[in-house]
Amino acid sequence: MAFIPHTEADVAAMLAAIGVARIEDLFDEIPPGLRLKSLAGVPEALNEMEIGRLMSERARTDGIALSFLGAGAYEHHIPAAVWAITTRGEFYSAYTPYQAEASQGTLQLIYEFQTMMARLTGMQVANASMYDGASATAEAALMAVRSNRKSKSARILVPMTLHPHYRRVAVATAANQGLKFEELPYSTQEGVITPGTLAPYDAEDITALIIPQPNFFGCLEDVDTLTDWAHTRGILVIAVVNPTALALLKPPGEWGARGADIAVGEGQPLGVPLSSGGPYFGFMTTRMEYVRQMPGRIVGRTLDAAGKEGFTLTLQAREQHIRRAKATSNICTNQGLAVTAATIYLSLLGPQGLVRTAAAAHARTRELTAALTRVPGVRLAFAGPYFHEAVLQLDRPVAPVLKALASRGILGGLDLSAYYPELGNALLVCATETKTSADIDRYRGVLNETLQGVRAA
Repeated sequence: MAFIPHTEADVAAMLAAIGVARIEDLFDEIPPGLRLKSLAGVPEALNEMEIGRLMSERARTDGIALSFLGAGAYEHHIPAAVWAITTRGEFYSAYTPYQAEASQGTLQLIYEFQTMMARLTGMQVANASMYDGASATAEAALMAVRSNRKSKSARILVPMTLHPHYRRVAVATAANQGLKFEELPYSTQEGVITPGTLAPYDAEDITALIIPQPNFFGCLEDVDTLTDWAHTRGILVIAVVNPTALALLKPPGEWGARGADIAVGEGQPLGVPLSSGGPYFGFMTTRMEYVRQMPGRIVGRTLDAAGKEGFTLTLQAREQHIRRAKATSNICTNQGLAVTAATIYLSLLGPQGLVRTAAAAHARTRELTAALTRVPGVRLAFAGPYFHEAVLQLDRPVAPVLKALASRGILGGLDLSAYYPELGNALLVCATETKTSADIDRYRGVLNETLQGVRAA
């Protein structure tokens, strides 16, 4: 945030207007014994040039690793304008927009965000927003139980190809509310859910089926077949999607004959930096028929008594948030600043810019997998299509390899052995538009040298 210091003349003028002689007089109610005369260990003040040099020196000691990690958090380029605008005082210090007459700018931005997300997912209505993709998935499961009145089971089918953290958060959030999450196995040869996996549930009372696209491995599920199977049996479909991928892939609203019923995902790829894991934000869209069951805020556009356009929170009363377990949700203060960044990011890129970003990221991952699979002892785990993330299998344990790569300044990916031991020595790698051919060549060269020095298991 920009900071403009007051001059001594400014301070003197303000004190004179208040009617006190010194700034210390403003704190005369504090007993003298509680006041500190100085702060031990605080160095003398530095000017702007000196502090800039100090911070640059400290930044250089941190170093910047070359990262090929993905697994739900992605290193995309963020135009400088995104956070220059986001951190303006009008957005940065704005709070919950319950008073519409005082919050028109914030409400309009949220309305624009909802419009963009609804169009991106091919759905009819969006909220703003959720805490992250994992909590959005859990909330979608709760929403599905409320919406699918014909189902009495509260059983949610969860593919093992869904992000492992999402599966854990869903259970932690909703299992104690009566929901039963049942994991669906996947094909270890193809990395996706196959129709045969669903056969045991043909005649069962199932409330909802979760479909990740792309899934945790980066593979593309057969969303049309899965969606139609669910709808034929009265099962709601919850899509968990990557928003960048939707620039290229079929949106959830067009899956199968009728489209998904609820779509959620992690919004971090849309202009939010990695930031050591957060804060990020989750998004949720749905059909209009389920809007009353949607958690989170919803902003609507209307006309006032004078016929002027205005924006306001709609379809939910503020008081519903205090109804505890009976509330549609208890999401009040959420990730509004991250939503602001996403709205500005999408506005700056536009539809074609997002398409180019997604295409470039995918092309870099194809280049990465082609390069790494030329290294002896490395092969692609799954032959099917994928988006900007892929699973490799090594001929030896992954952890020592990643440790050796890290010592050379490369974050080589995610070791899947703890999450998917059945895949053996599996490594999830990712590349986005931020990676260059030189970066990929460096990874390949260091990996090749590393595999020469790590003893095969």
